[in-house]
Parts: sequence; structure tokens; C-alpha cells
Amino acid sequence: MRLVDRAGSNEPMAENSMQAVILAGGLGTRMRPITETIPKPMIAVAGKPFLQHQLELLRGAGIERTLLLVAYLGEQIQEYFGDGAKFGCKVSYSFEPLPLGTGGALKNAEAQLQDEFVLVNGDTYLAIDYRGLAKEFAEVDCSALIVAYEKPVTVLQDILASILSNNLDVNSDGVVTAYRKRNPEGLSHIDAGVIVLKKEILGGLRAGQKCSLEEEIFPSLIARGEMRAWVTREPFYDMGSPAGLAALEEKLK
Repeated sequence: MRLVDRAGSNEPMAENSMQAVILAGGLGTRMRPITETIPKPMIAVAGKPFLQHQLELLRGAGIERTLLLVAYLGEQIQEYFGDGAKFGCKVSYSFEPLPLGTGGALKNAEAQLQDEFVLVNGDTYLAIDYRGLAKEFAEVDCSALIVAYEKPVTVLQDILASILSNNLDVNSDGVVTAYRKRNPEGLSHIDAGVIVLKKEILGGLRAGQKCSLEEEIFPSLIARGEMRAWVTREPFYDMGSPAGLAALEEKLK
């Protein structure tokens, strides 16, 4: 696979062709004291809850069905968004009884997952061509297609490039060969907070088992050559930190 820059697109995705799943159950410790009373996805950005911006972005790409994985103060999220009708989409919920990690939260919601779905971090805003992402996943033979951000050559042009470290390595064929949260030496790209997955990757997990996708499932996928990268230079915004929230507020205001 040739690595190319994936810019955003206004071309709509076929309606209801892909389910979005949003990880919205974190404690938001980096954003305290705000998150002592509201869940992180409900923090206001440019006049509306951040999660509303995410749903509007996905709806604009033709993704109208979203499953929210909620836990901490999740009732506030459900009360605000309901079934999603007033926001032009369909929203459902999976509540974690206890913190289960990213993989455990997905296993907890397994019965509500489509066979293939796009997983989005609940604190990440990434305006890419989701239609193109879904199309490529349908065409390539892999279990996971992760959006990999490639820093611009002139990093000073990107406010986030200076505070983010590479955590992915991608070879010339587009195969992910490494994922490390620590020690960025030798790595080429950054996990942009969006990945398309096959539900079957959860098959080896037990219900109620704590599990991290990044630390327990990704390594086995990489070892088998089943994770590929969809490379973009479109900046992503992590609103889970004060600096990221300020950058996103500037973008969306």
C-alpha cells in the first residue's frame, strides 16, 4: 500500500454504512476540577458539549448510528443526547458497571456492536474523510485500520506537533509494525484517536475482564500483521488536556 495524505472530504458516506462507537467513559483526570461535576465529553467547546461536535462531524460523513460507551457520570450524557433524534442521528448506550479499560468496555458492549465499526476516542476531534476510511477498510485484508497522523515537516506550523510524541511505526506497505505509548524513538506516526475494527478481535476476552486495546490487543494484531494504517496530515485535537482544549476552541469558534 502506498502511503498518501488523507485530507478531509465533504463527500457523504452512504447513510448507515458504518457504526461509530465512542469511548466516553473516562474519568477526565487531566481536566479536573471541571470533570468533578461533569463528564469530559460534556465539556463545552465553542458553545456546545464536545460530544455534540463529534456527533455532528460523524453525521456529516454519513455515519448516523453511534454507540456511546459510558461510565463516569454517563447519566448526564444520556440525559442530554437521549436517542439522538434531535441531533439528526441515532444514539445508543453501553454502561460499564466498573472501569474495564478500552478493550473491556468494548467487550461489555459486544452484543450492540456491528461486525465492523469505527472506534473514536471520546476526547478526540479529527475531521477526516470517514467515507474514504471505511472504503479502504472494506478493500484491505486486516482486522484493524488505524488513522495515523504524520507530523508536518515544519512542526512549528502545527501547535499540537510540539506536544505529541510518535507512538506508531508504519512500514512502506502501510502495515503497522509497532505501537508504543512510551519511548517514541524510531517511531514514525501518531495514533490519531480513530480506528476501524472487526468485532471478532474481542473473541478471546471474557465478559467483565479489564483489558487495554493498546497494550493487550494491538500487540497481537501487529505481530500477526493484521493492523494497517490510514495516514493523514489532518491535525487532530485532544480536548482531554487544557492545551488541547484551547487549540480546539480556537479551531471551532
